[in-house]
Amino acid sequence: SLAPLTGLDALSSGFSQTGAGGIEVIIQNEEDKTAPRCPHGPALLFEKTGNGEEKGRRFYACSACRDRKDCNFFQWADEKISEARMLAREEQNRSKMPLFSHQEYKFVSLPLEQRRFCVDCQLLILPEERATHAKHKALSEDTTVQRLKRPSLLLCPLDNKKSNAQYLFADRSCHFLLDMLLGLGFQKILCVGTPRLHEVIKLRNMKGKSPKMKSLLLDIDYRYCQFYGQDEFCRYNMFNHHFFDDEEAVTFFQGFLREEEGAKVVMITDPPFGGLVKPLANMEGECQMPMIWIFPYFFESRILECFPSFSMLDYQVDYDNHPLYKHGKTGRKQSPVRLFTNLSPKDIILPEDEGYRFCSVCERYVSAGNKHCPKCDTCPSKDGREWRHCDECGRCVKPSWRHCSSCGHCALPDHPCGQSQTGCFNCGSQKHKLRTCPKKHNKRMIVPGGRGAPGLLKHIAGKSTTKNKRRRTVT
Repeated sequence: SLAPLTGLDALSSGFSQTGAGGIEVIIQNEEDKTAPRCPHGPALLFEKTGNGEEKGRRFYACSACRDRKDCNFFQWADEKISEARMLAREEQNRSKMPLFSHQEYKFVSLPLEQRRFCVDCQLLILPEERATHAKHKALSEDTTVQRLKRPSLLLCPLDNKKSNAQYLFADRSCHFLLDMLLGLGFQKILCVGTPRLHEVIKLRNMKGKSPKMKSLLLDIDYRYCQFYGQDEFCRYNMFNHHFFDDEEAVTFFQGFLREEEGAKVVMITDPPFGGLVKPLANMEGECQMPMIWIFPYFFESRILECFPSFSMLDYQVDYDNHPLYKHGKTGRKQSPVRLFTNLSPKDIILPEDEGYRFCSVCERYVSAGNKHCPKCDTCPSKDGREWRHCDECGRCVKPSWRHCSSCGHCALPDHPCGQSQTGCFNCGSQKHKLRTCPKKHNKRMIVPGGRGAPGLLKHIAGKSTTKNKRRRTVT
């Protein structure tokens, strides 16, 4: 039998190889109201298949974690669960809930000398709780109003790469995004997994700049409940479109999407790069809402498979706390993170002082090293380097690639010549991949309770009944 797997083990590459078979997320249009729940909301449905198998065995696993140490939820789809086990599961889910949420409490009303932040616990501390944290190594006595305005600097970024690693936009990228969106006439920003951008928008409004922008942050990190009211932050799992804070959060979310007095709404999302695109992008038809999806360029084919009308821009997004994804590096060391959008590329002006230029043939801004190829009639580079045209392949390729006469295409000089790196996990053929397998039955992923990030536009998740204990909101 298959050992218990956690959802994102399968999501990290689209399907994971287990023996001679693979694991797939199952997609269907109808909402599965019977899906079991873990502390991260409704579980996702997967299927294990072997070579030549028409149908494999299905199971549910956590939508948000790739490591069983973080969430070991697992259940066969055809398994009958006893009432005792169900009650134990519900108790475990309750025990994993945060200690606080959006209930009445105003931390900012305390005098400055009474404000404390426990760095060890990552909590704003009330006066009556100070004794409990007295022995902790780090108890900040400098929790000023200015520091409370920058929670992303006050909080330690989560660093578990298999569940909720946080990489925060550099201010350079935040200000570019805001200036660009303002220039396009957007005044309401739905920030999905982008706390630093939400923070910078609020700081801009506090400075009295016009026009005033509205922002709603959707993020799975419950710690932001301490700093924002529910009209500004909703705890949310983008992999299963699950709102943790019940009906109020859904109400605020629905209200935010409505355009008021002509204020246009745009969504910006920065999903975990280890997650599969389809659970995030699952929806019927094309996304009608203006949207910017931030993802590495090497996932372009997966993005365009879900959204054929999207375009990838050359702008390099950089992060403050990522060792590699930094702006200004050269060659293969530069940030691979790009903007994917359904906005018109010719309307998005990239900063010329950073080397971007406008290609009049492609009608879009491109990076300095992206030279237009007259044979391909496009600016072909994806990684910022100048690509070269291969006449044998009939297309432009990376500068480090060379044409291999044995393989019949360009590849790295030391590639395993004549050997296919991946085949089809469904039938075992080396001539095609699973997505084009003629024997593959129609598999469609169930996203219990929702349809992922773009699905926010058309569908609201099933309501959670979880009651949280208290609120610690900074206003």
